Amino acid sequence: MTVARVNYINIALMLISAAVAFVIPFELFLFSYAVLGPLHYLTEISWLHKRQYFSPNKYDWILLTLLTFFLTLPGIMLHFGPKDINGEPLISKSLYTFFDLNPAVMFLAFSASLIMILVKKLNYRIISFVLLAIVGYMIRNYDLSQVIFTIFLPTLIHVFLFTGAFILVGALKSHSTSGYLSILVFIGCAVSFFFILPDGAGYQISEYAKRSYDVSFRSLNAQIFQSFLHEPAAGEDAIYYSSAGILITRFIAYAYTYHYLNWFSKTSVIKWHEVSKPQLVAIFALWIIAVVLYYTDYRTGLMALYFLSFLHVVLEFPLNFQSFRQIGQQIRLRFSGSAG
Repeated sequence: MTVARVNYINIALMLISAAVAFVIPFELFLFSYAVLGPLHYLTEISWLHKRQYFSPNKYDWILLTLLTFFLTLPGIMLHFGPKDINGEPLISKSLYTFFDLNPAVMFLAFSASLIMILVKKLNYRIISFVLLAIVGYMIRNYDLSQVIFTIFLPTLIHVFLFTGAFILVGALKSHSTSGYLSILVFIGCAVSFFFILPDGAGYQISEYAKRSYDVSFRSLNAQIFQSFLHEPAAGEDAIYYSSAGILITRFIAYAYTYHYLNWFSKTSVIKWHEVSKPQLVAIFALWIIAVVLYYTDYRTGLMALYFLSFLHVVLEFPLNFQSFRQIGQQIRLRFSGSAG
């Protein structure tokens, strides 16, 4: 399949994702996250492993995996750990202190990935990791650090900003009209939610979607209200029934849905499916189990996939930095070519 054909397919997927997000934003997000998400995690981690996670040292993934384990263990224990007769977790309250370290741990995972790309000597790497850990610990209690590294980096920055960077890299490398058009459509669809039918067009969230969103991503919407609309205590009416709440979820649903579809649409290019037959069978078997868990109880599915969902985000950090470096290289080439 030609690059142009892949680009036009992706433009169509952007428009479809945006169109459905206009009509059923909450339902689309919940479907995409539960059905497309797990298959994306499994296939991308497998693909990254074959390519050494785009890091010079083949063992870098171990540190990123350990940090992800540290990030997700408290949440998993709170959900699946033993409960008292009132349904409250029996685990020690000291485990809650680990949540306070999450911004520091995510900061370390993100910044350490940059060091993995730039620094090759082991002693310099270790010194850098220690210094970054100290910096992360020092900034962990700042509101901005908590919002960026705990809320937005593993969610919207990952699915929208980093996806946009991948599209831009492809466009700059291919010098194709379809590539540049795809990045314009990608951004245009995101912006359109705030200008086309901004009053919500009479959309009403279904009861099932509301129950499922309550136990999964409601905090993300609440944080967006607080960070961008200066509404620190957005309640049910604001998140589910206001025009602003619907617009926000349209964007979230579009970003997540296209993020997943973009991955699968480029199968012929990145060839994530080229693995052994037993591995492919295992991937699809685990995917089916994940979908069943989500169908049975959305919260249970979310927590069962909690580690995997974070792991694919963290393991992708070196690739994200490689993409931004490639963007810089391509832009420099354009300017140097113009100067010549």
